[in-house]
Amino acid sequence: MGMLSLPGFLSCGKKKNFSLSNEKDAHIGDSDENLERGNWSNKGDYLLSMVGYAVGLGNVWRFPYLTYQNGGGAFLIPYTLMLALAGLPLFFMECSLGQFASLGPISIWRILPLFQGVGITMVIISTFVAIYYNVIIAYALYYLFASFQKVLPWSDCFSWADEFCSKTRLVSDCNATFDGKTIHANYSFITSNNLTCINGTVNYKPVQFPSEQYWNKVALQRSSGLDETGNIVWYLALCLLLSWMIVGAALFKGIKSSGKVVYFTALFPYVILLILLVRGATLEGALDGIEYYIGRQSNITKLMEAEVWKDAATQIFYSLSVAWGGLVALSSYNKFHNNCYSDAILVCVTNCVTSVFAGFAIFSILGHMAFVSERPVSEVVDSGFDLAFVAYPEALSKLPVSPLWSFLFFFMLLLLGLDSQFATIETLTTTIQDIYPQVMKKLRLPITLGVCILLFLLGLICVSQAGIYWVNLIDHFCAGWGILIAAVLEIIGIIYIYGGNRFIEDIEMMIGKKSRWFWMWWRMCWFFVTPVLLMGILVWSLVTFSPPTYGSVVYPAWGTAVGWCMIIFCVIWIPIVAIVKVVKAEGNLCQRIVSCCRPTANWGPYLECHRGERYSHVIDPKKEKEHEIPTVSGFVYTQQ
Repeated sequence: MGMLSLPGFLSCGKKKNFSLSNEKDAHIGDSDENLERGNWSNKGDYLLSMVGYAVGLGNVWRFPYLTYQNGGGAFLIPYTLMLALAGLPLFFMECSLGQFASLGPISIWRILPLFQGVGITMVIISTFVAIYYNVIIAYALYYLFASFQKVLPWSDCFSWADEFCSKTRLVSDCNATFDGKTIHANYSFITSNNLTCINGTVNYKPVQFPSEQYWNKVALQRSSGLDETGNIVWYLALCLLLSWMIVGAALFKGIKSSGKVVYFTALFPYVILLILLVRGATLEGALDGIEYYIGRQSNITKLMEAEVWKDAATQIFYSLSVAWGGLVALSSYNKFHNNCYSDAILVCVTNCVTSVFAGFAIFSILGHMAFVSERPVSEVVDSGFDLAFVAYPEALSKLPVSPLWSFLFFFMLLLLGLDSQFATIETLTTTIQDIYPQVMKKLRLPITLGVCILLFLLGLICVSQAGIYWVNLIDHFCAGWGILIAAVLEIIGIIYIYGGNRFIEDIEMMIGKKSRWFWMWWRMCWFFVTPVLLMGILVWSLVTFSPPTYGSVVYPAWGTAVGWCMIIFCVIWIPIVAIVKVVKAEGNLCQRIVSCCRPTANWGPYLECHRGERYSHVIDPKKEKEHEIPTVSGFVYTQQ
């Protein structure tokens, strides 16, 4: 059939111990079909790694708040629809892409060389996110260690507090009846004269919970703004170092070691969530919290607001971690005939069910906090950092044996963060492996440790007294519409330029022939619905873009400029690489662009025995040396 004869490590079977050196590579197992890159030891390793990557901090600290804010149980309608129309199609596409070619997020663009900058953008954004995500894990570690005390340090206004700290609301002034007349007086006058405030006229002093002041004054030692960098907070720096040591230790053998660690890091958070839910359900006021979350407080009329649908689509998009490069990287270690279709559905459904389940655990305890502090639930609920490190710790401090519940909660946050971080760093090391396979084969451990050390050093600015402002800045710019641009270009490139029908044929080589009816839904999503939704979210994000703020703190102009520089640095590679490709190609401008829109000569299944008739023309990638940025000069792709 004209196939080239390939070396043993590129063919199927178990030709053992093929290596340029006599050393056995630790990330290659005896049961692997790909003896060059390695495979997951078993299906469970892969599925739990994918679940751990998708299920992260956002499932706990963002989704429940969005549900409450956007109509309660009614929000599940747009959320489910966006899962089916935008999240799942993208998730399935990326899993199939990585598994088909067994390549990481940059080298996978042999499928469409003109768009290889999209892969570079994904990897750079993942790098920025890895820097600040581990800082959040360091916060969780700090609070975890702080929980090992008989009395939680944020349970009361201790020596670090100021006059605005209070566990309860303090009355400032109100109206009262005095000598037959209605007067307005401060609360000290009211109490000294044994008067009673008239209902509905009470004004409260601006006070802060002890947990809020502890977060700002003790944990962060927060400065006044980005201009005031201050010192490195030494205990946060040590927690950051510890978090990077955990990540490095889990990845020292690549997927062979991380695939075992996730059995604990991905599963145990569910045990903790269940414990917190059971405990929360037994507390007074828990039902009120759940009513606000998803019960009778649900407002179906909210579905008439465009903002609700935008929030649902955005949450699904970011929650599933599509377009970050991690799904492609993790799926690239699958065996060729793995059923990536069922995997995608299982992981996506698990992710969404986890979000809903987490909301019950969060709101049951927040409902109790509202009951104890005599406030409506709407005044104690929050999202993001304020939920994880202020509102929820405050609620836990009011429970009996509060250090135990605090330990469990922050241990859960730690685990949720770690397995997402494992996949992000695996994305970076997979990219290095595709570019320098032999170097990675010999020096996997030093390179992995080197990546962790470098990112630790880059993250030190985020544990200074202005660190929280840097974390918020990177999150505001890099984790926003930069990923949306990559996702839009990814689906347009693969479906409209490479060809959606050709891509479906590639998938069928892995999972078997499917009926026309089976693909009808996926064609509808890939060709029309998903790109339109992504474009809508992108345009909305750009139109509604606002300068970054942290609470009431406004960023200086130079801080916003740094943010723009970061996102430009991330996306600038898309046009740069496209221009480089066109310049290197042959022919006139039109011919060059057309050739760059064709797959390279070494695009196809990694192993010879999987290529069949359709990819019998594939050139040995080892001979072509096209790992980093493959060129298309002189290659003409012919469909078999």
